[in-house]
Amino acid sequence: MTTATSLTILRIALIPVFVVFFYLPVSWSNIAVTAIFSIAAITDWLDGYLARKMDQTSAFGAFLDPVADKLMVATALVLLVEASATAWLAIPAAIIVGREIAVSALREWMAEMGQGGLVAVSMLGKIKTTAQITAIILLLFHEPLFGVIPTEALGYIALYIAAVLTLWSMWEYMRKAWPSLRDA
Repeated sequence: MTTATSLTILRIALIPVFVVFFYLPVSWSNIAVTAIFSIAAITDWLDGYLARKMDQTSAFGAFLDPVADKLMVATALVLLVEASATAWLAIPAAIIVGREIAVSALREWMAEMGQGGLVAVSMLGKIKTTAQITAIILLLFHEPLFGVIPTEALGYIALYIAAVLTLWSMWEYMRKAWPSLRDA
């Protein structure tokens, strides 16, 4: 068990804690869930950094890391949509979750064909992830920061940017995989 893998497991273990704090009937629950989600986001970056820096990469870690990311993001989006059930939130959330499922399936299929490198994580995917994390943090906090910064409005803007980047990155992955898909 490496330090990097331990951080990934911690991220998964934080999910039920995140859900409990999301539903706590206290005025500070938004601060708690924002902190928990932020910690998860930091550990996402940190586990990858440590795995490379300390030469602790492993097949298990490479499998588990994206699973942990998708579980935390999907959980946060489902809770946010449940709390504010509007099409304005549900549509980009469905796009993001749907893309994650589709691209995960594409990566698995391409790996089985021995061509997983064609759909490896790209810089566009990393930018998309940053936009998603930013949007979710802002939407979870949802109170005006310092009484003036409209975090919820900024969260919606970031979520729509993330949804566009999500579709764009999925298009890029599909474009790269299309010759293999067509030939199969």
